[in-house]
Amino acid sequence: MIEDQTMRSVNISDLKNNLSRYLSEVREGKELVIRDRNTPIAKLVPISPAEDADDEEKELEELAADGVIRLAQQELPDSFFSMPGPDIPIERAVAAVVADRDEN
Repeated sequence: MIEDQTMRSVNISDLKNNLSRYLSEVREGKELVIRDRNTPIAKLVPISPAEDADDEEKELEELAADGVIRLAQQELPDSFFSMPGPDIPIERAVAAVVADRDEN
C-alpha cells in the first residue's frame, strides 16, 4: 500500500497514548491507518462538512418521526436574535429542564 503525505500509520498503543494529538491531525485533514501489531485494521478519516450535515439532517428527521421534536416551518427572522430573553429566575429554568429530563 502506498501512503501519501496526508496519511500515516499508528499502532493502537501509540494511538491510545496520544489520541488528542492524532484527532487534531484528522481535524486538519490527515488520514490515519490504525495498526494492531503492525497489521492494518482500520482507517481514521475526517468527515467532510457535507457528510456531517447529512448526518445531522437524518438525525433530526428521525427525532421528528419519533415525535421527540418538531421541525421548523420557516426560518427565524433576524430580529429574533436581538429580542430580549425571558425574564425568569434561573432556578425556575433549571427546575423546568430537570422536570423535562426526568419525564423521559
